[in-house]
Amino acid sequence: MTTDDLLDAMPFARTLGIGIDAAAPEEVAGRLAWAPERCTAGGVMHGGALMALADSVGAVCAFLNLPPGASTTTLESKTNFFRAVRGGEVRAVARPLHAGRTSIVVQTDLHDAEGRRVAQVTQTQAVLSR
Repeated sequence: MTTDDLLDAMPFARTLGIGIDAAAPEEVAGRLAWAPERCTAGGVMHGGALMALADSVGAVCAFLNLPPGASTTTLESKTNFFRAVRGGEVRAVARPLHAGRTSIVVQTDLHDAEGRRVAQVTQTQAVLSR
C-alpha cells in the first residue's frame, strides 16, 4: 500500500492538506503546512489541526500494525501542547508503544520547522475483528 493509498482512505486528512512521507509498521512520518485557514487568533495554527495531523499519522501507524482482516478505531487520545506554530510546517512521527491483540497504543511527536517539539499525542486504538 502506498502513502497515497493510505491518504485516500482518509478523505478528511487529504482535505486538510496532510501529507504522509513514509509509512512502515515501526514508524510513520507525515506533515502539515501552516496556512491562514488552519489558524486561530493571532496566526497560530489551531490545536485541532495539530491534533488531526497526529490522529491521522497515528491511525496509519495503528493500521499498519493490525493483524490480517482487522480494522481499528480511536478509543482515546491525549494531547500535550508545548509551543505555538506561527509558520512553516509541522512534522509528525508516530511510533507504536504497544501492539496487542485488542489494542494498539501509538505515540506521535510533532515538531516545527526548527525541530522544536510542538506537541506529543498518545492514542489508544481498538483492534476490531471482522
